[in-house]
Amino acid sequence: MSDAALKTSPLHDRHVALGAKMADFGGWEMPIEYPGGGVVREHTAVRTSVGLFDVSHLGKARVSGPGAREFVNSCLANDLGRIHEGKAQYTLCCDEDGGVVDDLIAYLRSDDDVFLIPNAANTAEVVRLLAAAAPEGIVVEDLHESYGVIAVQGTKSDEVLDALGLPSGHEYMSFVETDWNGLPVIVCRTGYTGERGYELVPAWDVAGELWDALVEAAKPYDGLPCGLGARDTLRTEMGYALHGNELSRSITPVQARVGWAVGWKKDTFWGKDALVAEKAAGPARVAWGLLATGRGIPRAHCEVKVDGEVVGEVTSGTFSPTLRNGIALALLKPSVAEGDEVVIDVRGREVPATVVKPPFVTVDVREG
Repeated sequence: MSDAALKTSPLHDRHVALGAKMADFGGWEMPIEYPGGGVVREHTAVRTSVGLFDVSHLGKARVSGPGAREFVNSCLANDLGRIHEGKAQYTLCCDEDGGVVDDLIAYLRSDDDVFLIPNAANTAEVVRLLAAAAPEGIVVEDLHESYGVIAVQGTKSDEVLDALGLPSGHEYMSFVETDWNGLPVIVCRTGYTGERGYELVPAWDVAGELWDALVEAAKPYDGLPCGLGARDTLRTEMGYALHGNELSRSITPVQARVGWAVGWKKDTFWGKDALVAEKAAGPARVAWGLLATGRGIPRAHCEVKVDGEVVGEVTSGTFSPTLRNGIALALLKPSVAEGDEVVIDVRGREVPATVVKPPFVTVDVREG
């Protein structure tokens, strides 16, 4: 997609004014990093204090009408019956072969109203599939550009919200629908960094004003606006899957170790038969972490070898600002086990690594 065709978030002008380096994320021009320290400084701000992310490129959709919860539950993999109103749930939209069309968050507003946040590039397809399957009376709406999303992440995230009079301290994966300056905003105890934090969902035309207030409230804690580069290093340290890397139509939840987001006992969901069969037989490849023990930064698609034999491929790789070390997520043959020594082929150079089970960094997002 050409730069001219890229969509922009409601905060675009603010990112440009701050001198952010911009790039294409799922068809949206979004900030990678800001001047003054870049990804490492922004990553560290989240781990030690607080960081603010514009993630308005994420999709937004609504499924409403009598029995909306039951309908969504018959389509998406996780079990919406496990949660109550006011809770959010990580779930998967799979195809009939068990591949992952997208991973997303479902907000259960009521039995008749489910709000969804898919990934930017996959929103239209998720909406299309749900709309095609919806019975009479169920309405599926694509609200991609009706709302912004701002993530407030880090140990001081509560203090930042408190300064704005926004609710904080609620249970992990729960949300509160409130107002700020008389304008509606959803405050959800979710995030993609591993740290304590929140994701705020304001109306599109309110996002800029809210962002400005959050930036000011974060300053006493040395909080920073953060680009999506830091978001990626933070989530990789936690071993969180990224669609298009660790999950895709060719990488199933069983292979990616996200079977915990599958309602195995449900009567039906898209891809159930294929996934049940794969789980019973055992997957042909399994997700692991790799901790480099030699110098080198692994990158996606690097081959992983044992005694010269290719045993898998890196799906995500980066430099960990917390560990000051190369780390990677990879899909490996079932014969590879935790603690095994492997080598990663990084542009023709063999970088030794140890197979580990993520997260690479110990953080309990549920604490507090």
